[in-house]
Amino acid sequence: MKILVLNCGSSSIKYQLFDMVSGAVMAKGIVEKIGLKGSFLKNERFDGDKVKLEGEILDHQTGIEYLLGLMVSKKRGVIKNLNEIDAVGHRLVHGGERFQGSCFLDDETIKGVEDCSDLAPLHNPANLKGIYAMQTVLPNVPQVGVFDTSFHQTMPDYSFMYALPYSLYKKYGIRRYGFHGTSHSYVSKRACEILKKDYSSLKIITCHLGNGASITAIKDGKSLDTSMGLTPVEGLIMGTRSGDVDAGALTLIMEKEEIDYASLNTLLNKHSGVLGISGISSDMREVESAAEEGDERAVLALKMYEYRVKKYIGAYAAAMGGVDLLVFTGGIGENASETRENICCDLEFIGLEFDKNINSGVHSKELVISKKESKVIVMVIPTNEEFVIASETQEIVDHRIV
Repeated sequence: MKILVLNCGSSSIKYQLFDMVSGAVMAKGIVEKIGLKGSFLKNERFDGDKVKLEGEILDHQTGIEYLLGLMVSKKRGVIKNLNEIDAVGHRLVHGGERFQGSCFLDDETIKGVEDCSDLAPLHNPANLKGIYAMQTVLPNVPQVGVFDTSFHQTMPDYSFMYALPYSLYKKYGIRRYGFHGTSHSYVSKRACEILKKDYSSLKIITCHLGNGASITAIKDGKSLDTSMGLTPVEGLIMGTRSGDVDAGALTLIMEKEEIDYASLNTLLNKHSGVLGISGISSDMREVESAAEEGDERAVLALKMYEYRVKKYIGAYAAAMGGVDLLVFTGGIGENASETRENICCDLEFIGLEFDKNINSGVHSKELVISKKESKVIVMVIPTNEEFVIASETQEIVDHRIV
């Protein structure tokens, strides 16, 4: 079975084509700047062949037609014809309370995803564009939706509820949903596989640290709590997102700056976080370089970032009555050795003995970075959300065929 995985943003399409027999990625790439000047497609084939194609890409359907055309081209292609694509798996950000897991996408479930758009106005409409485009381009190919939120549906009500009037939860579904669920699920299970430990009996904290970042407490194989909330803004400090902030500060900003909701939303999502504090960049590498040169705001941004992660680790260890396993993943979690070290220092009180020497050489590979005597095992596990989406797509399509 060959499965195409799509992750559609407002002006981009990330994709991977999997051969599920071997688990290999046949081709992967990204379509950027859809509907904008300077749009292009970057593609990398399994044998390392790379190409960048520039051209006018007006909408998502055109972008999908371009990438599919590349896959069947004689020079750059990996399949002979589009009939070889057996299914399409979509990364969908928000499933609300309706979608407890991945699902086959038909008219009814697509309407359900549309109904959740109020909860994720920046993400669900973009995800839906990929679904609509595939319905037109490959109408007979089954499609499956895999939700960022579904892994966190096991959270108890005392964990996901906000202390707002209960009527607002009943009317609008305002509660914590959490995101990055596919990543948190994958890396926690993969770590237990490597360690040969029982996933359903451990207390695990997973740290997905990238431009978007979140932490999840997983107890006995189920998500107990997670740092992102109704939207991906809550929780950790991120590249351009603020993370936790006093709601009173937001109303004060709106009053003093005389801005509306849309402007505040842009402020919180695009101009805050590491970028807002440092004034330099949302890229942690650039901020680290500036900090090394003595830039005070860059130093402050790094300290705030690491402190917030450490605070959540402590809170989740308390919530679970301890922790057995701490996992780092995501672009920063997998590669920023100094950030991992600063987060883990002074956590000996929970039984964590960190190995600085092993940690310093770890970049995007599966490895234990705690000392042998550590009661809390610390690991780096590169995430693989696309393969999880492909696997769940295959499972659902196979089940429907049977």
